Amino acid sequence: MVAEHVHAAPHATPRSAPIVVASNRGPVTYRLGGDGGLTAGRGGGGLVSGLSAIGPEAGAVWVCAALGEGDRLAARRAGRRLDPADTGGQQVRMLDIPAETFATAYNDVANSVLWFVHHMLYQTPLEPEFDAGFREQWAAYEAYNAAFADALAEEAAEGAAVLVQDYHLTLVPGLLRSRRPDLRIGHFSHTPWAPPDYYRMLPDDVAAQVLRGILGGDRAAFLTRRWAEAFAACCADVLGADVLRVGDRLAVRSEGRTTALGVHGLGADADFLRERAHRPDVEERLAALRRQIGPDRRTIVRVDRTELSKNIVRGLHAFRALLEEHPQWRGKVVHIAFAYPSRQDLAVYRDYTAEVERVAGEINAAWGTAGWTPVALHVKDDFARSLAAYRMADVALVNPIRDGMNLVAKEVPVVSDHGCALVLSREAGAAAELGEDAILVNPYDVAATARALHEALLMDPAQRAERSERLAAAATALPPARWFVEQLAALMPTAGRAA
Repeated sequence: MVAEHVHAAPHATPRSAPIVVASNRGPVTYRLGGDGGLTAGRGGGGLVSGLSAIGPEAGAVWVCAALGEGDRLAARRAGRRLDPADTGGQQVRMLDIPAETFATAYNDVANSVLWFVHHMLYQTPLEPEFDAGFREQWAAYEAYNAAFADALAEEAAEGAAVLVQDYHLTLVPGLLRSRRPDLRIGHFSHTPWAPPDYYRMLPDDVAAQVLRGILGGDRAAFLTRRWAEAFAACCADVLGADVLRVGDRLAVRSEGRTTALGVHGLGADADFLRERAHRPDVEERLAALRRQIGPDRRTIVRVDRTELSKNIVRGLHAFRALLEEHPQWRGKVVHIAFAYPSRQDLAVYRDYTAEVERVAGEINAAWGTAGWTPVALHVKDDFARSLAAYRMADVALVNPIRDGMNLVAKEVPVVSDHGCALVLSREAGAAAELGEDAILVNPYDVAATARALHEALLMDPAQRAERSERLAAAATALPPARWFVEQLAALMPTAGRAA
């Protein structure tokens, strides 16, 4: 955490930024103290690392939303820009969108509709149901996107490059195009994209509106070719758009505009991870985990948030099946399962977190002994402990139902001390890059996943180390800084070279 800063940053000249990034979450979040003071915490993740690659001298501006009361107060106090001392030197505009509008757009539409559609998570006999209440929610999503479009139009210099991020902001490119036709606009989807038959679960006008929103940009980019192809197929099916192919290049032409489609597979930040994984706090947690696991035991590691798409419960069922069908592993292997609560303001996520804890407890009650606890479940978020688990993993289990990429699958081989085997869902975007050296599984097939865990545990250490080395090389091929700059260069080559 950094010290409190409450004074306003100097206001920038309107329309001054040659590069603008828009995302729901920004590089800083504020905690409101009991005395009304604010404490700023630096953000993390690929976007923060990516934007830092262009440097403050490039004049880039990051537009994000205030996520809570601390953020809203900070945005009001700061005026147009947050204090750079809070943001690592980045120019950040935080939007004070009304709390009710934000919550409805974020929880009820982005996370409860668009996320569910792209991850194909609905229990279709019962859901979804798009009624009058949904139309009110959709209006909030439109207002939220319009607030971003207005701010971006104000910030961007003539002919600037604007990079809009993810499913929260699908309408922004089209809205911004109508406000500022001079801009070069790109949209990046960090999730999978649903195939047409599933995507058309959305109301027809909403399905078309989302696609037209993204097609308002000059370029739409995805984590894998598979998701780009699914988007193109939806455009053809819903809008009657033309899908254009020239060699490996893909584009969509609709209503007189052509939008190029691109693929940028976000990779792990090897330098950061390897350095961070050997700091004293990680060493302390590594020692504690080794004491908890016990000597000479193998480890199957998973690190996930309790998002419904991560498939944690079926992973636990697969581990139970491993113990049932292969008695030689009883007492010899521990499943280190880090399941960090996510989106606990939504009941379905709270229920899922509770089910993870219930199944883990059931396995331990059925198979545990005085000296061996089969599942070491941790539900309190701890990045240093996650890195410690990465280092000691013999097997990494990454079995999402669907995932745009999945960075855990890429991070574990980078950090592993002695090489790990990777059991990976074929429905993770990472499978496109890591599949040759991972053991791929159908995420719904618990029996096959159990067999894959058995195979991974039996893998010859030399083979495991060789595979892990190749996995790490593939996982770091496009680290966050290059990932960001490549998008920028594809959207506006002169800006990419300047970066």
